[in-house]
Amino acid sequence: MTDEPTTPYVVVLVTAPTREQAEHIAESIVQERLAACATVVPNSTSVYRWEGAVHKDQEALLLIKTRAALFPALAARVQQLHSYQVPEIIALDVVAGAQNYLQWLASETRRDEDRS
Repeated sequence: MTDEPTTPYVVVLVTAPTREQAEHIAESIVQERLAACATVVPNSTSVYRWEGAVHKDQEALLLIKTRAALFPALAARVQQLHSYQVPEIIALDVVAGAQNYLQWLASETRRDEDRS
């Protein structure tokens, strides 16, 4: 098993406590070209363990499409914008995709990964 992505693209999952916060994060990262697209899925239910207790909360889920090389900068920016102490920021490799969509994704994200 390898840690290298199958394609140079990832989908990043981020949950937020409200649709408004998810939309704010989405707008910021797309404006900053850290992502080509961020889809907000409202009204998700998360069940999780936190500080020794099981919790069940309504959240909004962000599906963020970006280049794998941008993940470190994206994760840092989401951490800055997020209200949770430990936000979910998980990247999933894109193993395949429509070529024209992947070309668009590449064209809409920044090329200079070190730029802040």
